[in-house]
Amino acid sequence: MTTPNSPVSSRVNSRIRRLNRSTLGKLVVVAVMMFGFGYALVPMYRQICEVLGINVLTQQDEFVEAPVNTQVDKSRKIVVELDGNSQGPWRFRPVQRSIEVHPGELATVTYEVVNTQGRAVKAQAIPSYAPQVVTPHFKKVECFCFREQTLQANEARQMPVVFFIDPKLPREVKNITLSYTFFEIGGAVQTASSGSGKVK
Repeated sequence: MTTPNSPVSSRVNSRIRRLNRSTLGKLVVVAVMMFGFGYALVPMYRQICEVLGINVLTQQDEFVEAPVNTQVDKSRKIVVELDGNSQGPWRFRPVQRSIEVHPGELATVTYEVVNTQGRAVKAQAIPSYAPQVVTPHFKKVECFCFREQTLQANEARQMPVVFFIDPKLPREVKNITLSYTFFEIGGAVQTASSGSGKVK
């Protein structure tokens, strides 16, 4: 039988202490790595989305120029179906469900949002397209997704999207789905005393 002060017991205790120190060191490294990963997650997500062309805030579209009439391809029509998803305290939907356009033709659609809360909220819209091949060919000249939106308590707002489809869109594409997800973003909102019930 091994006694507490025997050489075998001392070696076992020493080995246990080394294992404990090693485990603690590994846990510290993992914790630091997790913190670093969490810190880098948002910019990394944005970079991945920009590369893949999905769920990305298309700020660059803000500077797209409207096409000239000679660029309209009247030999074909594209059906653009509109969709809205809400992730927050509001109702959000397209005013119309679809629109038919010629490639190169400037078109306008409208989305409507109603803040159903008795408080001001700050929100952001993210567009997505289907099929994915459409993404580089869907050109937004004006869009509410270019900037954050602040909605006062019970405010209703109609927000336009002005766009055109690049005539270089593959000819086999005849239907496009434009979908927006409208979600609440963090941060306190200063409410205006006259903001309740405001309609824009």
